[in-house]
Amino acid sequence: MIHFVLLIVCAVAIYLSCEWFVNAVEWLGERLNVGKMAVGTILAAFGTALPESVVTLVAATTGGTAEAKNLAVGAAMGGPLALATVAYGVTGAALLIKRRRDRAASAVAAAAVPAPLEALGTEAEMKHLAKDQSWFLPIFFVKVSLGLVAFAFKPALGVLFFAAYAAYFWREIRSSREDAAAGDEGEDEEELEALKLQPKKASPDTWAVVVQTLATLVVIFFAAHYFVAQLDVIGPMLGLSATVTALLLSPIATELPEIMNAIIWVRQGKVKLALANISGAMMIQATVPSGIGLLFTSWHFDGPLIWAGLITMAAIVYLLLTMRAHRLTPARLAVAAGFYAVFAIGLIPLLA
Repeated sequence: MIHFVLLIVCAVAIYLSCEWFVNAVEWLGERLNVGKMAVGTILAAFGTALPESVVTLVAATTGGTAEAKNLAVGAAMGGPLALATVAYGVTGAALLIKRRRDRAASAVAAAAVPAPLEALGTEAEMKHLAKDQSWFLPIFFVKVSLGLVAFAFKPALGVLFFAAYAAYFWREIRSSREDAAAGDEGEDEEELEALKLQPKKASPDTWAVVVQTLATLVVIFFAAHYFVAQLDVIGPMLGLSATVTALLLSPIATELPEIMNAIIWVRQGKVKLALANISGAMMIQATVPSGIGLLFTSWHFDGPLIWAGLITMAAIVYLLLTMRAHRLTPARLAVAAGFYAVFAIGLIPLLA
């Protein structure tokens, strides 16, 4: 029972920390003079994905056994899978719930028939998010392909993944500043909520913004990894093998901060930030842990890892097509979670 209690405590700690984190990171973006999209794709994504990258680095460089190094490879594949399916799916479900509540409130207040659910964001915003997926897909394809072959200089290719993220980082910062200069900030133009560490100040001190950002990241880091540790204990108690726990439950747990961030931003009506946070985290997960894995492990994929790669790419192709057609609605976004169910079903014969 204590493990179930700790699991709930960790989940609550992650959610509350994410509340403070998204509040601080928006102010950090304002202090660094970057646009709203970069707050999600760069600042928030980097903050929540950095702890997972550090864990991958530790497992890959200090793991004394082949099993420990394989865990690093599994983490590098599980993160993008959970983000492309569960994170987007949960965000879609949260949007459906919020919009239905808003429509119900509108109908009661105005005694009018609510409008049907429209596509998410403007056409320009969808093109921006589609561009993120267009960057992710070829990088991820190369990442999976390298897991199927072996050659002498394969570890050296890990540097290229770091270079790919550096190029993406530079593109996002430049594009976001251009949008901010042009006044193209869309839905998130409203005044920022007061910093929770200094609630009475209209413009908080920079030191307070930095302290709140770093402190919440520390709490998120430890709470997320205690959450995973409890799952590792609870999984066998429920009759799940260690492999199933590692491939199905642990990736969702490690991406819980990104999922919580998205839910909080959806609740606040900041859909663009919610989607940008996930797409930015996916770019980090596709590059930084992959570069680490290539440099310090054999980077060889077995059946379950190949299956995870195929499902991830299928989910991204689905999202990319709907984004480019400007037909991404909350319901269609929620469908992305179904790809994770397909992954779970397909995993059964591979583990038999």
